[in-house]
Amino acid sequence: MTPESTDVLIVGAGPAGSVAAGFLRQQGRRVLVLEREQFPRFSIGESLLPQSMEYIQAAGMLQDVVEAGFQYKNGAAFAWGDKYTAFDFRDKFSHGWATTYQVQRATFDKVLADAAARMSAEIRFKHEVTAIDIDGDRPRVRARDADGHEYEVEARFVLDASGFGRTLPRLLKLETPSNFPVRGAIFTHVADHIPHESVFDRQKIRVAVHPERPDVWFWTIPFSNGRCSIGVVAVQEFLARYEGNEMDRLRAILAEEPGLSALLKDAVWDTPARQIVGYAANVKSLWGKGFALLGNAGEFLDPVFSSGVTIAFKSASLATQCLAREFAGEAVDWEADYAVPLKTGVDTFRAFVDAWYAGGFQKIIFHERHTPDIRRMISAILAGYAWDQKNPYVAQAKRRLGVLEELCSA
Repeated sequence: MTPESTDVLIVGAGPAGSVAAGFLRQQGRRVLVLEREQFPRFSIGESLLPQSMEYIQAAGMLQDVVEAGFQYKNGAAFAWGDKYTAFDFRDKFSHGWATTYQVQRATFDKVLADAAARMSAEIRFKHEVTAIDIDGDRPRVRARDADGHEYEVEARFVLDASGFGRTLPRLLKLETPSNFPVRGAIFTHVADHIPHESVFDRQKIRVAVHPERPDVWFWTIPFSNGRCSIGVVAVQEFLARYEGNEMDRLRAILAEEPGLSALLKDAVWDTPARQIVGYAANVKSLWGKGFALLGNAGEFLDPVFSSGVTIAFKSASLATQCLAREFAGEAVDWEADYAVPLKTGVDTFRAFVDAWYAGGFQKIIFHERHTPDIRRMISAILAGYAWDQKNPYVAQAKRRLGVLEELCSA
């Protein structure tokens, strides 16, 4: 079988893959994207962070996103019983974008994929990668189309942006257990019918803490069309207590949070609920001979701070910068130039996720007296600026969060 040839083969046309394709097309590279699904298709991860706008703009896709009419977002709100606090991302420590969007991912991902195609990246939907050989001079991938026809593609480099499908980690046996407990999420979309005069701010994601279980939380992500994404996240043992189908279980758990129940009292539950379990992932390495892993294909932490798409975009930016140098004949140290810089921000988010599930972060954000400068530093992290080394809560995230928790507890 004579293989096709391309400069870069990208596995997956989601946010990481499409933005990477945009960057590569700006470099003049031939790009082939193989996507297992047919777009538009449902996905979660719907509340973007302002930092992500930098990469959308740099990839030449900003106008496409702006004109799509998504819900404007300027911050994040947190609720726990009668406690409430909100972070306005326009008041943050780090420089850069301060606003973004909350998006239906089916539409958003298609907008990005269409933008990549407009930039002359070739995208093949319903084409699945089934094998990869990295032993030769160049990686060789075997793929299968919707009709079952198999073919091979030889590329100078392969980027895996397959998300939760984690194609190359599976095929190359790179997966390692995550150190996070096995958590699950049950979620749906509703016509929310939340009154305009309510305290609900549609320009912010709302994260609510379960009144009795601080490690159980709910997301409410408003869209621009009068609908919301609603979900609950908890360890699997907690979710397993509830009987019935996913919708029955989701509504039973939501009923335990009075504030959210009141907001959604007139909601129309018109979309079947879904569940994902054990989404946290890790790998032995984010790169290897002729390939690199982008976004969720490499590592996924937790949805609590909506970091997934931002990490995906950051990985696409770093990897394509490395490829630009490599194709120019420079020697690239993929560990030092790609993996380490990417993990710097991921580890910052990890420190915040750990603090959230340990309950310390709640003590901090719901504390009655806030220091404005520290609040702006935390706001910057929540806005996605987890790579800003000038921010003390990036450079020393775990230690500073621990000290702050002690002060708030005292």
